[in-house]
Amino acid sequence: MKKIRVLVVDDSVVVRRVITQALSEDPAIEVIGTASNGKLALPKVALLRPDAITLDIEMPEMDGLETLRHIRRTNAKVPIIMFSTLSKPGASATLDALSHGASDFCTKPENLGGLADGVAMVKSQIVPKLKALCGHTGLRTAGQLGGTLRPSLAPPSLRNTAPVVRPTGPAARVEAVVIAVSTGGPTALRVVWDSMPSTLSVPVLVVQHMPPMFTTLLAQRLNDVGNMPMTEGVAGTMVQPGRAYLAPGDHHMTVRRDATGIKLHLDQNAPENSCRPAADPLFRSAVNVWGKGVLAVVLTGMGSDGLHGSEAVAAAGGQILAQDEMTSVVWGMPGQVVQAGLADQVLPLNEVAQAIVSRVNGRAVVSTPTRSDRAEVRL
Repeated sequence: MKKIRVLVVDDSVVVRRVITQALSEDPAIEVIGTASNGKLALPKVALLRPDAITLDIEMPEMDGLETLRHIRRTNAKVPIIMFSTLSKPGASATLDALSHGASDFCTKPENLGGLADGVAMVKSQIVPKLKALCGHTGLRTAGQLGGTLRPSLAPPSLRNTAPVVRPTGPAARVEAVVIAVSTGGPTALRVVWDSMPSTLSVPVLVVQHMPPMFTTLLAQRLNDVGNMPMTEGVAGTMVQPGRAYLAPGDHHMTVRRDATGIKLHLDQNAPENSCRPAADPLFRSAVNVWGKGVLAVVLTGMGSDGLHGSEAVAAAGGQILAQDEMTSVVWGMPGQVVQAGLADQVLPLNEVAQAIVSRVNGRAVVSTPTRSDRAEVRL
């Protein structure tokens, strides 16, 4: 099998060494070059034509954002993984990078004093992402996510031969929407949020795989640009129709009903699907509260988070939407749901918001253009 050829760009000698060693320990990956800043990296990108690039955000001469913009002018498809500090400026710059076409990001270890620990941490983060991004033929950058249309129904070949047995009869009235998203998520959520109305009659609860501070800024940005209010989830918050709640980094977010109403609950129970927050706990709790009134939406992301939660939604008689392969950065999470025969509808990203609104309003889904049919998406 052909190795994944990676160019490592970082101004720190130590970080370059850590990343290079972490990648070189995997037989499927080869580091073909390094650079200490963007100015030195650009000619190497043109000369070496790497399969993927790791790119530091903060560098002298030419920083990661400027380098990213230069690369994307001539190469829209090469996977680029940003390396960011776990800080507010780092989180903000990372969201900017994702808006400008970065494929994904990793956070730098806070302490690189122990080389072995740093290598192990970097390896656990970046290797799965590189393999997912480089193995995915339908890769799309931030500027391409909204515009490619595909048929709304899942092809029969992707249907499981033994699907979950679902209750028969007309679809139940939607009482809540739960969304799972990971790789490519910030841009995907922006596309969806551009077309979500402020008058939706049900709450929306979202799990995006991100660390603390990143989720705080993402919720703020979505709240600023969308019609539907979005806040980061806070324990004890009463869940209200027409509002959206984003699970905070490093906490599972679930819902519980008590004598006063439905409230958010946060915990730091063990990660599920190697994630915290994870979508499966949210989906299961939503079924416990709303039963067949749950509409689950699984968007772009690697791995299988959302699959078992979708099984619970399907078994209860709820509805499930999945993003299609062509508009997903990585068709892992939605692909698992489709291949399990759980999706009621498989949609291009720019039709997801309309499908949500139509199902909440009890109407048939009709394909029409949305505001997300644009050349670029900005968070």
